[in-house]
Formats: sequence, C-alpha cells, structure tokens
Amino acid sequence: MKKTVVLPIGNPPNFEDCLPIIDEEISKRKHKWNLTSISWMDYDDVSQIIRIHIFKKWHQYQPSRPLTPWLNSIITNQIRNLIRNHYSNYTRPCLKCAAAIDNDGCSLYGKQCSSCPLYAYWQKRKQSATQIKIPVSIENHPNEVRGIFDESIDVARHAEALHAKMHEILKPAEWLVYEGLFIKNKEESQVAQELGYITNERGRNPGYKQIKNIRKAIIVKVKKCISEGAVDL
Repeated sequence: MKKTVVLPIGNPPNFEDCLPIIDEEISKRKHKWNLTSISWMDYDDVSQIIRIHIFKKWHQYQPSRPLTPWLNSIITNQIRNLIRNHYSNYTRPCLKCAAAIDNDGCSLYGKQCSSCPLYAYWQKRKQSATQIKIPVSIENHPNEVRGIFDESIDVARHAEALHAKMHEILKPAEWLVYEGLFIKNKEESQVAQELGYITNERGRNPGYKQIKNIRKAIIVKVKKCISEGAVDL
C-alpha cells in the first residue's frame, strides 16, 4: 500500500519526513537515465547522488510552494548534469551534428574524421578523456587488446641495479641515509639517531636538517644517473 505523507502547513517539513515522496519522484524519472555506456553507474547510484543533492538544497524549499514540482525540477536537472559530466562533455561532436550519417559517416566530409575542425579539436583535446571515461568491452575489441605489448617492469631487479650504482657514487654518509631510507625503510628520525645527528630546535626531530639536505642531494644524483643512462632500467 502506498504510504501517504502529510506535510505540516506553514512550517518547513523535515527532509527525513519527505523521503518517501522524494524516493517516489526519483523513481518516476528512471526512464530519463539511458546512459548504458557508463557500466559502473546504474540508476541506484544516480538516485543516491540526487538524494544527497536534494538534501543539500533542502533549505531552499519554500513550504508555500508545492513540493513535487520543486523536486522534479531538481531531479531532472541533476540527471541532465550527470549525463553531461560523464558522457556529453567527452563524446565526439558528430553525435550531436546534423551532418552525421549512420555510425561514422558525414554528409560534409564523407566520414567522421579530423578533416572537420570540430572533430580535430575533439581528437586533440578530448579523445583521451573519452577513452578513460567510457571504457569498452574486451569482447568487442579483441584486435586492440591483442595488439598491446606486455610492458611489465621487473621492479626488484631494477631496484637492485640502482642500489648498486648508488653505492658506488654516493658519499659514505649519503649511502647510510640512502640505505636506511630507501632500502631498509626506516624513519628519518631513526636514521638520524643512528648517525648521531642532533638538533637544538624545540619540537624538531634530531638531525632533521641534515637528513633533509642529504636526501635532497641523493635524489639529485639518482635523477642524474637515470637521465644519463648510467643505470639500465
């Protein structure tokens, strides 16, 4: 049986008291959400987003006005905004162009391609965002998936090569800091204590300045080694 909600006259109703009405109005507009390409967001997620948005806007509702038209306006606008933010902003302009024919045809340029300045702008600025926002199914794109090379990196082997090179070029104190921080994963304060560093500043860890300066010097040398190809990565 449908639950009847009686709203108080003259006083702003509580959001919680109106939830049955809110949920009913949100449910009525499920047909407006037809964005099936966003597989990770269904209408349950959309409903929750809209519900939270209504809660944030609840202080703007005036009890003298009917509630459902006010709700409908917010729900419709939110659905439109979600479709725009998750799809329309990133899709190629052909989908909204009067010259588009079938899936990839164009009455002006023959096909949808970079010969069109609008398509060229989308390809340069937004195509990558489209591919991230709207991933495709592997089943429908076997050729693209098979063409991806396995570029996995053996992190442990490369780390050992880098450590060995750093042991050669770092000064003794720098190596002790490098080893402590990046190999043994010790805290800076622990490394400073082992090296006998102290500080006279209140509230500071012993040797924080020394460790900071040595760490900066280490990073500079590591970057230089990698950029010059001294380490085979």
